[in-house]
Amino acid sequence: MIERRQDVTIADVTGAYAGAVGEIWEMVMGEEIHVGGGHSTDELAQRAGVTADVHVLDICSALGGPARHLARTYGCRVTGLDATPEMVAEAARRTELAGLSGRVAFKCGNALDIPFRASTFDIIWGQDAWCYVTDKERLISEAARVIRPGGVIAFTDWIQTGVMSESEWEHLVSFMIFPSLGTLEGYAGLLRENGFLVSAADDLSRDFADHCQAYRDTLEGDLRVPIMNRFGSDLYQAVVRGVALWADAADAGKVGRGLWIGRRREI
Repeated sequence: MIERRQDVTIADVTGAYAGAVGEIWEMVMGEEIHVGGGHSTDELAQRAGVTADVHVLDICSALGGPARHLARTYGCRVTGLDATPEMVAEAARRTELAGLSGRVAFKCGNALDIPFRASTFDIIWGQDAWCYVTDKERLISEAARVIRPGGVIAFTDWIQTGVMSESEWEHLVSFMIFPSLGTLEGYAGLLRENGFLVSAADDLSRDFADHCQAYRDTLEGDLRVPIMNRFGSDLYQAVVRGVALWADAADAGKVGRGLWIGRRREI
């Protein structure tokens, strides 16, 4: 999986999400902080076969919205892993308030060195967050290590879907603080290389483009005053410009979103 990369570290990402970036994205996308919110979580859960008797690892779990949704809706156990201490603390606080601490727990840690033993989880889970991980090959390798044989990996992510100039690519990933952008077949290839049988590698890019335009409209409408009042005009204008870049690139077929389902081969 060969990608263009920019010089972004885990510290850059955690620093941003500990402050204004995390707050603004929650304002734009809701508590689950991914495209489609709870509807998207349910779609992925049903395709992954989430039931009450499974233990899910949510890699890059942010504020824990999807983890709580899964536990509340399907009765499963969920462990969230995230590298931003402030996100982990807030996720734990919200989970306790929701009365779900018995089924949902969070740990601060790096997706490239997952702090759990081999074959611990039944399902590996991710939603629109692995684009922040600096080494996707290592990420999938670690996921394969901690999932039990026969377990399922299910995730969505933002991807590159068309040809871009170096300048276009740099502007898009710099705004989002992505170290790189994967591709639909790139992720599928990594799954196969790490012992997964791939049952789905779906292109969700049209829906992604529609959501990007909706986020743009919301920023220029209902969220204009709240964001300007809290963060100032300069940051607000920067966010609007960045989201507009993504909306235009999505409409042009250059960026999008994918969904992957794989099953770890039995040993």
